[in-house]
Amino acid sequence: MSKSPDLDSLRAWAGVPQPEFFGGNELRLLRGGDELFPAQAAAIASGRHEIWLATYIFHFDAAGAALAAQLVAAARRGLRVRVVVDGFGSRASLPWLNQQFEGSGVALAVFRPIDRWYSWLQPGQLRRLHQKLCVVDGDHAFVGGINIIGDCVDLNHGATEQPRLDFAVGVSGPLVMAVAQAARAVWTRAYLGGDFGQELLALARSSEPRARLKRLWRGVRMPRSAGKPRRRGAQSQQELSPGLNPVYAAFVLRDNLRRRRTIERAYVDAIRSAQKRVDLMTPYFYPGHAFRKALRDAARRGVQVRLLLQGKLDYRIAGMAAQALYAELLGHGVLIYEYTPAYLHAKVCVVDEKWATVGSSNIDPLSLLLNLEANVIVRDAEFARAVAKQFDAAALLSRQVDRQYLGGGLRAVLRRALVAWAAYVYLRVAGATGRY
Repeated sequence: MSKSPDLDSLRAWAGVPQPEFFGGNELRLLRGGDELFPAQAAAIASGRHEIWLATYIFHFDAAGAALAAQLVAAARRGLRVRVVVDGFGSRASLPWLNQQFEGSGVALAVFRPIDRWYSWLQPGQLRRLHQKLCVVDGDHAFVGGINIIGDCVDLNHGATEQPRLDFAVGVSGPLVMAVAQAARAVWTRAYLGGDFGQELLALARSSEPRARLKRLWRGVRMPRSAGKPRRRGAQSQQELSPGLNPVYAAFVLRDNLRRRRTIERAYVDAIRSAQKRVDLMTPYFYPGHAFRKALRDAARRGVQVRLLLQGKLDYRIAGMAAQALYAELLGHGVLIYEYTPAYLHAKVCVVDEKWATVGSSNIDPLSLLLNLEANVIVRDAEFARAVAKQFDAAALLSRQVDRQYLGGGLRAVLRRALVAWAAYVYLRVAGATGRY
């Protein structure tokens, strides 16, 4: 007797945390660095206490130079400024970053640096820091997919005529606390990874080693949830934000500790509950079995399921991976579009114009099983409509994929087999186990 699909699903997600939503947040959808960077600059300029920034790429172009100068100026005003970058994504910028921050008070940490050839032989080097977070004073946070690089600059292809399509969210309210804790945790882990010996020596010499150890643990621990809304005196959220309707939102992480599949589960649960519409935009698309099944099932029960993927490829293997799944999804009624005006880097989804997410997580094995990722999930009709409007506008500029475009035959079968084998090998080398 075959097992119930529902029972299989419950077993698959057993122990995977669900997003915890809190109201009283104010959120703003930001398109590209042209909207994100000025908003960040304004928050940094008004900062009084501390700034935490985590990013995959911190490039040495005009956008990066401007942000570096803002961070240095904040540190010289007396703010505590902590920056963590990925050792692979920002490897070309590290000498420049060190020069910019030297003697300024900005503390730079590198997550899993690759400074020698044998660095690649160390366990876990394929698991990268892919989050894009910025927090100022615990009052303002920015979460999304936008790296610190100009919208018309591509690391592999140089200057581009059209800006890259990407999004972030500006957040104020209770949710900022969770973003701040995540940024502190990843900075501290990267810092300890580079200077762990010195930390142990300082701990041993400390007059209060137990208290110091507790502080270190609080620093490296990822948040379990967004926590309770922060109270400022006796003021209510309505008093702090007159006329603001409570926006319910959750901050979700993917790490290699407790939250290995939290973002994936949030997506799958939302798609399974869809009644009218699922619009998913991502540049890298190679989901696992449960995710593909959720998309197929939604389309079969009459939900309009649209995927907006990259048509202008930055990595050919990524395009091959997505295209290997086209026939399967089209056969079940899923609509597929490829964005061709510029490079696509956005990772957003909207379901029924009442649930939306924006973040750093792609829908591929690297994001769903390996990298450190961070998304904001929003339950708010107005915000969801704003995301849906951006999706609709991008879809109008895209080409729709049909079976004639795909081709078929033995070549298509071989391509899918090759992609599946490559993904399997990559995940095993990276240390991921289980069915994807």
